[in-house]
Amino acid sequence: MSQYSLHKGKSPELEGFDCILAFSEKKIQHVQPNSLHISVSEGIKIFYVLEGKFDWMVDSQEVTLYPNDVCLVLPWQAFGNVKGTFEVGKIQCIALQPYSFEPKGELSLGNWSSIPETELRVISRIFSLNRKPTMSNFKVGGEILQKIKNELFSGELGYRVRVNHLIDELLIMTARQLSRQENQRRDFPQTFQKLDQLLRENIAHPWTVEEMAGIVGLGTTAFTEKVKAYSGFSPLNYLINIRITEAIKLMKRTDLSLTDVALDTGFYSSQHFSMTFKKLTGFTPGQFRKNNQPKK
Repeated sequence: MSQYSLHKGKSPELEGFDCILAFSEKKIQHVQPNSLHISVSEGIKIFYVLEGKFDWMVDSQEVTLYPNDVCLVLPWQAFGNVKGTFEVGKIQCIALQPYSFEPKGELSLGNWSSIPETELRVISRIFSLNRKPTMSNFKVGGEILQKIKNELFSGELGYRVRVNHLIDELLIMTARQLSRQENQRRDFPQTFQKLDQLLRENIAHPWTVEEMAGIVGLGTTAFTEKVKAYSGFSPLNYLINIRITEAIKLMKRTDLSLTDVALDTGFYSSQHFSMTFKKLTGFTPGQFRKNNQPKK
């Protein structure tokens, strides 16, 4: 089957798949005007180019795709062609409807997915923070889409479970590819600065080493080694130092209670905050605040 276009609520092949809005393979033999105007995407769209060359806009960014390239479009991003045309070529596309997903928000897929919440948080951040929506020569993406196609049209025993697992795999492999791509564009000091900024902007989040490593596209062991070599601290100790630094800023600039300062900077209790603060500064938070009150 060289072409197909499946849509939720209309195509029997998609019955029982709450997550799939559409799945299609399209061969364009002539330029089609007025067929791809720029508009906000519905759901998470993943395009795979089989043939031809496509010039698109994704979130005001010009992208060019060639065979075996993949393009990721998120629910809030504008997508289309500047001239509103579909160019000659062949593409495959799947549109997924997450349970919830907003800019800087956590991704929730629904009960069909077997991806743990901790790993979904990493995927959501990788997708949301990604600066380049295209992945060059990402053949793995095309192979997974082909497997989804085969399962949907065969309808064999267990195909629904298999398709759900393949969609999980597609999201995981796409996130991995984006992380590797981003990491290759920067040396580690630049990557580390980006991570440091992200941690400070989301200081109350219960960060894990796995999440931080995933965001910069490294395994936990390699990430831990690089952070320790660069900063002198393990990832979690580095995070604690950032939390204490941000807590000091809050105590100097605001009248927040010490409990609120603790919770706002990611400590699970005021006691944990006080113990950690004294260990690193030599003062309790109360003593520090008293010593740093503006002089009258």
